[in-house]
Amino acid sequence: MTLVLIDTNVLIYACDTADSLRQERAIQVLRYLEVTGTGRLSVQCLAEFVNATTRSTRPLYSPPEALAQVERLARSFVVFDLTPMIVLEAAHGMSDYSLAYYDAQIWASARLNQIPLVFSEDFQDEQMLEGVRFVNPFSANFSLKDWV
Repeated sequence: MTLVLIDTNVLIYACDTADSLRQERAIQVLRYLEVTGTGRLSVQCLAEFVNATTRSTRPLYSPPEALAQVERLARSFVVFDLTPMIVLEAAHGMSDYSLAYYDAQIWASARLNQIPLVFSEDFQDEQMLEGVRFVNPFSANFSLKDWV
């Protein structure tokens, strides 16, 4: 089965009731990746999740609730550390592909951990960069069984 790096937006949509269609899709994707053991996370995604869900005009979680969610996610998925090599590879992604730094860091985490697929809405759908393909799980033509 194909391993998938899950970007932060998938985690956030799973708990955001403002868009029920995206929430439903995110929950479906996360459940499948958890049950099959094919989902992976970056420590960056966990940090961004805490920040995004607790720091807005309408926070989705209190800090203790966000902590509980991050603990659950860390138990459910393999989590990749942020390393100096990932930072260097992200800088390479910025230079060679004009990626924004934190997007480049997601790409670098997938690439250096040999994860061929990233589920994210933050990249061009089906874009391929050095063996890493980006797929938007919220696009109209997305089918989970096509990718995993």
